[in-house]
Amino acid sequence: MIKLLKRFDVSEWVQVLISLIFIVAQVWLDLKLPDYMSEITRYSQMPGGEMLDIWLAGGKMMLCAMGSLISSIIVGFFGARIAASFSRRIRSLLFAKVDSFSMEEMNRFSTDSLITRSTNDITQVQQFITMGLQLLIKAPIMVVWALVKISGKGFEWTVATGVAVGVMAVVIALLMLFVMPKFRKMQVLTDNLNRVTRENLTGLRVVRAYNAEGYQEKKFESANQELTSTQLFTNRGMAVMMPMMTALMSGLSLAIYWIGAYLINGAQAMDRLTLFSNMVVFSSYAMQVIMSFMMLVMIFVMLPRASVSGKRINEVLDTQATILDGDKCQGKDGLVGHVEFKNVSFKYPGASDYVLEDISFTAKKGETVAFIGSTGSGKSTLVSLIPRFYEVTSGEVIVDGINVKEYKQEELYNKIGYVPQKAVMFRGTVSSNVGFGDNGKHKPEQKEIETAIKIAQGSDFVEKMDHQYEAVISQGGSNVSGGQKQRLAIARAVCRKPEMYIFDDSFSALDYKTDRILRSALKKETAGVTNLIVGQRIGTIMDADQIIVLDEGKIVGKGTHKELLNTCAVYKEIAMSQLSEEELLHD
Repeated sequence: MIKLLKRFDVSEWVQVLISLIFIVAQVWLDLKLPDYMSEITRYSQMPGGEMLDIWLAGGKMMLCAMGSLISSIIVGFFGARIAASFSRRIRSLLFAKVDSFSMEEMNRFSTDSLITRSTNDITQVQQFITMGLQLLIKAPIMVVWALVKISGKGFEWTVATGVAVGVMAVVIALLMLFVMPKFRKMQVLTDNLNRVTRENLTGLRVVRAYNAEGYQEKKFESANQELTSTQLFTNRGMAVMMPMMTALMSGLSLAIYWIGAYLINGAQAMDRLTLFSNMVVFSSYAMQVIMSFMMLVMIFVMLPRASVSGKRINEVLDTQATILDGDKCQGKDGLVGHVEFKNVSFKYPGASDYVLEDISFTAKKGETVAFIGSTGSGKSTLVSLIPRFYEVTSGEVIVDGINVKEYKQEELYNKIGYVPQKAVMFRGTVSSNVGFGDNGKHKPEQKEIETAIKIAQGSDFVEKMDHQYEAVISQGGSNVSGGQKQRLAIARAVCRKPEMYIFDDSFSALDYKTDRILRSALKKETAGVTNLIVGQRIGTIMDADQIIVLDEGKIVGKGTHKELLNTCAVYKEIAMSQLSEEELLHD
């Protein structure tokens, strides 16, 4: 938690300092009240005491109370302001950090955990800062100052106060010992509840199709019950504190007055007034001490969970990125859209087996290179190494004559039009989704967006939608079909006007006719641009300049469609399973 709070900026530290000044002022004013109460007591008991003196002392008490109230309001204002500002900045830092993660770091933290850390955990820290600034700083100052004020006013009363404080400390320590581990567990259980909820919502169609609502409800109820039980345990533990604090406060008041009555009864007449005055003052100060400990109890209720949350936030912020920027902004002169793999091997972090082994090939400007193979052969993994979604284990991936590790990531991405297996749509409009992102050029004009959609064979359905190119796209593209999403994703890549396209099985949701027309339009409109295509259909890739056949992460065939039919058994087997012999031999 302290490590996280070190991220306060200068303006926040200045506000903390201002708050500290008002906290000290508030404590001083609160501790002046018993002094004036002592004066009123003395004036009321002294023979010939003037009513005016009592009114003056009472007026001073009123001023101190008003000053304390104003100070408290100012401290509360700054506390809320600091907490909100700090939380906003940490939330932005966390989002930016996660945004910079490679797939390796993303896999280290689950999506559900990252969502919890960005929301619930930061809220816990924010609440702690808001209350902590008012109570955590005030309480120790109040305790020390009050103890100094009452020292020397009665040994017996001091012993009674010391016993009460000791009992209180033991109770707090025991409760923290049992409750603290549960607070740590509670955040993990919150992650789990988020995961179950997210799985159910994203897979709602499958859940309904398989009549699995009951199963999912039981799964959610189990996660919900476990979290609820843990919360009840911690809440019950903390609930014990307040009654005990109240009982100690009442018991201490009773002990002070009982001791006071005993001392006054045994004192001489001249000393009784002084003892009575000291008893009133001591009682007020002792209550201040107990109240300070009650403030600390409130902080101790929040501290364990905030501490766990702070640690979880720091885990994300302190994670070192495995993929770092280079310093190159462009490739070698004369090379555009040139991709080369040199003896590339790759295995996922923590895995023992290689997914890709000794992959070597070259794709020149304007060429179409296709990758085919059985499921799990490493096709998608191979093309994901070009934009550095993962770092190669050994070998080199070279774009325009430069190793991808030497590029600034932003400049590398500017060269690529990437279409993933699963088309991703963002909440917005058709135009905002197609003209998405920044490729270092001017913002695409509406005409360019419409042209890109036309090339991707999306004009027919877009122009039938309400508001056409400004039609609303729901989160995840839930209001358009899979094929429509895929065409919009392809249009997004075309609109980018890159040096090379990476199509990661991007035509699978299209019918054969649309697939053929789209590829024909792409070939015509994007001449001179390198195409890297991961495909499952022979019909999608058979016209490629070079087809690379993968099997268990290794290249087992390389050449044109006709060449591979004669030289590669794996390719021929795939081809024969999809097309007839006449179709295969047809030019």
